Amino acid sequence: MTLAQNRRVLDLAAFGAGALFPFSLSPFDFWPLALAAPVVLFFATRTGSTGRSVVRFYLFNLGMFGVGVSWIFVSIHTYGGASIFLAAVLVGIFVAAYSLVSIPLAYVYSRFFRSTVFAGVCGFTGLWVLQEWVRSWFLTGFPWLFLGYGVMGTPLAQFAPYVGVFGVSLVTLIAALSLCLAFEQQKVRWVLPFMLVLTGGFVLERIQLTEPDGSMTVSLVQGNVDQHVKWRPENRLPILNRYLDASEDEWGRDLIVWPEASITIFREFAGEYLDQLNHQGRSRGTTVVLGIPDRDADGRFQNTIIALGEGEGGYIKRRLVPFGEYVPLENILRGMISFFDLPMSRNRPGPSDQLPLQIGGRPVSASICYEVVYPELVREAARSPALLLTVSNDTWFGASIGPWQHLQMARMRALENGRAMVRATNNGVTAVIDHRGRLQATLPQFEAGILRHEVELRTGDTPFHRFGSRPTLAVSLLLLICIQGHVLLRRIM
Repeated sequence: MTLAQNRRVLDLAAFGAGALFPFSLSPFDFWPLALAAPVVLFFATRTGSTGRSVVRFYLFNLGMFGVGVSWIFVSIHTYGGASIFLAAVLVGIFVAAYSLVSIPLAYVYSRFFRSTVFAGVCGFTGLWVLQEWVRSWFLTGFPWLFLGYGVMGTPLAQFAPYVGVFGVSLVTLIAALSLCLAFEQQKVRWVLPFMLVLTGGFVLERIQLTEPDGSMTVSLVQGNVDQHVKWRPENRLPILNRYLDASEDEWGRDLIVWPEASITIFREFAGEYLDQLNHQGRSRGTTVVLGIPDRDADGRFQNTIIALGEGEGGYIKRRLVPFGEYVPLENILRGMISFFDLPMSRNRPGPSDQLPLQIGGRPVSASICYEVVYPELVREAARSPALLLTVSNDTWFGASIGPWQHLQMARMRALENGRAMVRATNNGVTAVIDHRGRLQATLPQFEAGILRHEVELRTGDTPFHRFGSRPTLAVSLLLLICIQGHVLLRRIM
């Protein structure tokens, strides 16, 4: 094989590995690809010029985002009114542009961490984790498609309560790379990291970091309201009545949850209905949590949830969805296509410091839709909560893989914090998740229904809940500094 042919094969391998990685995530859950994909990229980039290595990192990300976030097409075409061609172009532009995030760290790895195999492994691992962290906040963040999600349901995921999803990505890379190098180099020393990680996962699975602290009966109402007509004025009362009728037999349970923006009447005009729900909840010993649009003092929209009856408090969504709830550069983009002027796309975020919702006198960590994919946001929403609660409206993603990826990330938040989570959505996937991140019950998508379940409450804090991602990021950075220092010392001596 000529040098040019070999170069093309490695380019294709990097792209293909990235395109296959999303199949390790829900709804496919073929976890071996989470181990194989980064290994292919590592071997494709450990030799060759710096420029070529950077290109392969970029190709990997093109494949990963191209397949993994293809659900964006549904939002733009089906609900945004863009033609098939325009929607495809917009998604392509997003994928190509966002994949550029990989270039700076790819350059650092290719330029400074390939002098030895050991340095390459450490550099590749540390920089991968830091790249995921950068993606969690860069341009407000898009924390999707992290490696740690691909090993949900395996012993590797059991590191999450200690080090969070970034830490799971780190140990997954250590396990995958060390195992492959053990086969390639036929050296026992490369087996040890793999065995330590695998054994650690089995051991950690048997350790209980939080303790049971009672239970709560919950009813999660899935209204299945058509997104195309949801915000029409004539549908406000019919939608409200749909949820009222669905909840009629649920009074007396500890908690009833309606999904994000379940009521499409602004809070300032819904006082009579909210008072009725509050009275009903108090008389029957039930907390009702529901999503409702609100306005701030300047008249800007806010996406909120409130607790009524035996609960109290409200929460304003802090992390808004770009183009869905607000439009960057709106003076330029507004009016270009209807996707940039979707209903409720003029929201303002809530303050960073908000009191937690109270359900039956106990604090709850609440998040709305997209917020549940941010590990730190969920962790900081309430200290030592009894329960995690999230509401969503994944109707925007249709029958794509988007809602299942979203649910998987919610499962990781439950595992990280050692708390059960209840998740109410408009048309799926409504679910109850236990403190180990395991699905306890779900409702079918695209059907109205009520999910009834008894949820275990927990007390005690996981290490991740106390310290967050900081230890993992510090280890990743320290790893890079130490290895680079070792490489420089060897050159001097």
